[in-house]
Amino acid sequence: MSDRPSTVSRLATILLASLILGLLPQTPSHGANSSTFFAVQTPSVGEPLLSFHGVVSPATGGASVTIFQRVSDRWEPTGITTKTTNLGTWKVRGKFSPVENEIGFRAEVVTNTNSFTTNARKLVINPVANPEDPNFSLISRSGPGSRIYGADVSRWQHPKDKPINFEKMFRAGMRFVMIKASDTRDDSDALARKYLVMDRHAAQAAGLYTGFYHYATLPNTESRKVLISDAKAQAQQAVWRLASVGGYTELDLPYALDLENNCVRYINKRCTKFSSKRANTLWAETWLETVYEKTGRKPFLYSYPAFLERALNRSAKLRSYPLWLSHFGIDPGKSNVEPGKKEVGCFVHSWTTADCKSLWQIWQFSSCGIAPKYGVPGSRLDLNVYRGDVTSFLKLTKGKWEPLEGELLPFNETTTISISEVLATSTDKKVQIVAEVKRVTGEPVVTGSIELALSASEDSATTVNFRQTTVRDASGLFSISVRDLPAGSYNGEVIFKDPTKTHAEVSIPISFALLQGPEITPRPKPTKSAPTNPTLSGCRKQIKM
Repeated sequence: MSDRPSTVSRLATILLASLILGLLPQTPSHGANSSTFFAVQTPSVGEPLLSFHGVVSPATGGASVTIFQRVSDRWEPTGITTKTTNLGTWKVRGKFSPVENEIGFRAEVVTNTNSFTTNARKLVINPVANPEDPNFSLISRSGPGSRIYGADVSRWQHPKDKPINFEKMFRAGMRFVMIKASDTRDDSDALARKYLVMDRHAAQAAGLYTGFYHYATLPNTESRKVLISDAKAQAQQAVWRLASVGGYTELDLPYALDLENNCVRYINKRCTKFSSKRANTLWAETWLETVYEKTGRKPFLYSYPAFLERALNRSAKLRSYPLWLSHFGIDPGKSNVEPGKKEVGCFVHSWTTADCKSLWQIWQFSSCGIAPKYGVPGSRLDLNVYRGDVTSFLKLTKGKWEPLEGELLPFNETTTISISEVLATSTDKKVQIVAEVKRVTGEPVVTGSIELALSASEDSATTVNFRQTTVRDASGLFSISVRDLPAGSYNGEVIFKDPTKTHAEVSIPISFALLQGPEITPRPKPTKSAPTNPTLSGCRKQIKM
């Protein structure tokens, strides 16, 4: 698709003459084709910039589109032309001089079998900012925390097929929007394609940068060969979708892989099987690598901290791609907050730093934006901020990105463990054990937990059964509460384990004795009442703005 600006000649004579004249009747169409037509003044500096866009129906690729302007009593070509994409979309821009009255524009579309003109649009061309004005920026940092502000949209932002008013979104301070463009599932993919056609050019015409994302469903297999094949196929699906709308332009951010669910088998809408971390990691690495190779721009990976920790192995390959992190409930406008952190300790994944922060590039901080405020139908909108400055933002539109610097979490770091308290009296009371696990730096470990493992008693070959719960406090101390132990003397170990393999396993011996306490009569279990539907909104703890 051509997207070149052109300067209209004879501006003074043509524009002044057109102010006092109306529009001639539209030339009738010949054949079954039709096209929507939109004319919008796009935010710019220097000369006013007009964006024209539409969609030919039925979808026709390679059709010629020429923009005409109303001059006196006739329509004259402006010299602004383009061609339709495979999905029938088209967009083109041109520079004009400001005028006070409305100007009429329309498009002529020529296919292999048909030619027709669109409905006309009128607009006033307003003066724009002086490029020397230091207070004006097309990519303003008007979001929370003085960051570049954005949204992400899909079919859920189009109730009853209502369009999004992207011009209002721009005026509200947003500068980018990520659009769902593809999906593993056929029915969802068809909807993504439908709304991508509606949203991409309309957003760019309003002055917004656009990105894309692919919602992934993983295959039910552990076969390396099948995983790689499936990931490449879904990556190719995203590449074809991008090509079908004309490929990347200078107004596009990279594609993103939306990976937030690794359930591979459902029964009665309940997940009964999840794919392994090994399989998920291989699949994600392959998808990202394939899209990068075929498009020349590093794609994002979108997910949330618990999933990144639970479902993916730490990987240098994954870390070489930018992270779009979803973490709700904390205010990005506060200088002392960081997404991706637990109240105590770390979420451990490929982008986690040694101080438990995350090397994110885009942060989705709420799913509860006040949608009408941003020109979006419905009640809710996902809100995002971009981490870097304007320069790094523009580099992304050129396919350039380098991983952020930061000391990453270690692998199997040496640890030490000590027991600071053991409270064991009688069988009617809990045994309380307090232990501290430290890193080589002397600081508390940032992940993992401890458990009590008892040796078999001297007069028995079996291990005693008991219940234990472990709690970690804000200072990094672990407390174990042990129940149901009979009277006697006990030997065993307190063991620190870390399934994320950030810190090495370590243990320390422990001994204690319990006297026989009074018998405790079990309390009858309360009768469970039927569950009620929750009444709390999913937005109760989220940021609304």
